[in-house]
This record gives sequence, structure tokens and C-alpha cells, in this order.
Amino acid sequence: MNAIVRGLVRAAFHIWFNFSIEGIENIPKEGGIVIASNHRSMADPVTITIPVKKPLKYMARDTLFKNKIIAFFIKILGAFPVKRDTPSTELFKTCDEILKQGKNLVIFPEGTRQYENKVGAGKAGVAMIAARSGADVLPCGICFEGEKLHFRSKLTLKFGKIIKAEEIAVQGTSSKEMRLVRDRIMDAIKELVEGHNEL
Repeated sequence: MNAIVRGLVRAAFHIWFNFSIEGIENIPKEGGIVIASNHRSMADPVTITIPVKKPLKYMARDTLFKNKIIAFFIKILGAFPVKRDTPSTELFKTCDEILKQGKNLVIFPEGTRQYENKVGAGKAGVAMIAARSGADVLPCGICFEGEKLHFRSKLTLKFGKIIKAEEIAVQGTSSKEMRLVRDRIMDAIKELVEGHNEL
């Protein structure tokens, strides 16, 4: 999303929602990081894009691409299709290439939307991608009241401290190691969403 479009979208969000952003100082100036966020609504990819100046790509379940209209718009936002719960070698290669190109990779590790400000259990895939890529991870929290966004919803986008790649580096790919990486990332997201939940 270029600067002009980003500015227009940001203005629209401020008009339509009671929108605020916290932790902008935690967003790295250089790209090539994994942004791991909770998942509240279909607007999440757009919401995250607003303050992030570097190009980003994000995973979307392959079934969304069956609708040509939806596919057109989410591709513009940087979406690429993945099959849910079936991480593959090809997916890891795609993610590695995105990060090497200096683009940011957005992941919603819960795998599905949550309908309240509670963080669901993370999937193992986010841990494997983060650990294999060698990229830093930026935890992100999206908070609003109720099940759905509506006019003048108080919508808060929060960015936490970077989790450095060396902090979640692993020697192998054992289930225990992946759980530790997943839990480190999910705990950081949970702190943003549930630890500071003054809406």
C-alpha cells in the first residue's frame, strides 16, 4: 500500500472508528520481519497495514480465493493462499522468500477469528515459520469491544517489543521446541490484548 493510499485509509479509519495506535516506535524501519497478531475481523490486514510502511504479505486460507471479488481485493492487500492446518515445505519456502525480499510477513497464529478480546490457542505453524526463517517477530494486538466492528467502535492497534530471532532460535524441530517458540509469541500477543484491555 503506497503512502497516499495508506494516508487515505488511515483517515477513513479515524472517521469511521475511534481508532488509535500504540507502540509505533516498536515497528522496525527495515522490513523482513514476522508480524504475529491476534485475529478479530476481516479488517485486520488493512488495520495492520496502516502504520507499517514496508510492504507486507499475509496468509489467507485458500477457500477465500474461490470468490473472485474477494480474491481480487485481498491480493491487492498482499494475501497469498494457504491450506489451513497443513504447513508444507512449499509454504516455508514462500515465507522465507518474502522475508528475504525485505517484505514483512503477517501471520494470524490463532488460525481463525476470535469474537472477544481473548487470545486463542496458537497453531504450531507460526512457531515453525518464525524459527526456520531466522527473522525477528513483532507481536501485534487488535482490540475492540463486542463481536463485530461498527461505526465509532473503539479500535486499538498495539505493537509490542520485538522478539529477536536469537531468542526463539531452535536447534531442531521437535514438538517441545516448537511449543516453546509458539508460547513465547502467543504470550507476547496475549499481553497486548488481555494485559492492557482498557477499552
